[in-house]
Amino acid sequence: MNTLPTSPSSTPLERGSASFSPIVAGTPYSGHLHTLGSDVKLAVRNLTMRYANGHTALNGLNLAVRAGEMVVVLGSNGSGKSTMMKCIVGLNRPTAGSVEIAGRDLATLSGPALRRARLPLALISQHANLVKRRSVLANVCCGTLGRYRTLGTALGMLPRAEFDHALGYLDEVGLLHLATQRAGTLSGGQAQRVAVARALAQHPHVLLADEPVASLDPEAADEVMRLLRRLASEDGLAVVCVLHQPDLASRYADRLVGLRRGVLAFDRPAAQVSHEDIARLYAGLDA
Repeated sequence: MNTLPTSPSSTPLERGSASFSPIVAGTPYSGHLHTLGSDVKLAVRNLTMRYANGHTALNGLNLAVRAGEMVVVLGSNGSGKSTMMKCIVGLNRPTAGSVEIAGRDLATLSGPALRRARLPLALISQHANLVKRRSVLANVCCGTLGRYRTLGTALGMLPRAEFDHALGYLDEVGLLHLATQRAGTLSGGQAQRVAVARALAQHPHVLLADEPVASLDPEAADEVMRLLRRLASEDGLAVVCVLHQPDLASRYADRLVGLRRGVLAFDRPAAQVSHEDIARLYAGLDA
């Protein structure tokens, strides 16, 4: 399962409320994080990750993402993209810096406090990781299990109170007609869209997508990217997507962020990043 845990003590805002109204996106924040407003849903400040062997995977990274904005992160293998995502979700404890969501610094937390603080955060990854023997609807409902600490859910039962909501999320990703179908029968693109619906069942403010189209054919990849774009622009989610496909990034992102050897190479509106900038990024040159 690649969704993040939730807790019954939370009161997450519903998507579509005033707090999620779309905004004009595309303005980078690097170096000016002290001026961030309430529309910023994710703020990464001076993030540094240095491993015990002395390797510095991230060095002073600043990044902020607003409600209604889709930011795509580019970089070659070893540039720090995966380390950044792991630090954001709390899988890695950074050496220095902060990761703020809803006013809480996840980098300082662990255990139950971390699980509660990352309630507004949902993650989809390269592989959908669905339970293949269960229905599509059941898989979407799994995104709500963190809010139900009961004996029934511990034994694998699903909360019936969430079924109608789960059907709504399936409708949102265009797969309502497959609700009763076994997840193991889905195509790769369909499975990834079910993973998005499962993430939406967490009621996130921030949606992280870690190489979500890496294993998909071009048509399915476009479907998933269009969905992520719509979740940002229409539903007001702050979307952070790591990609290895610069062409998709340029077509769908509000902003493009380039990482090179753990350092921010550029953070600009997508329209201001040229093919030459991207080529220089992957060649290891200054953009």
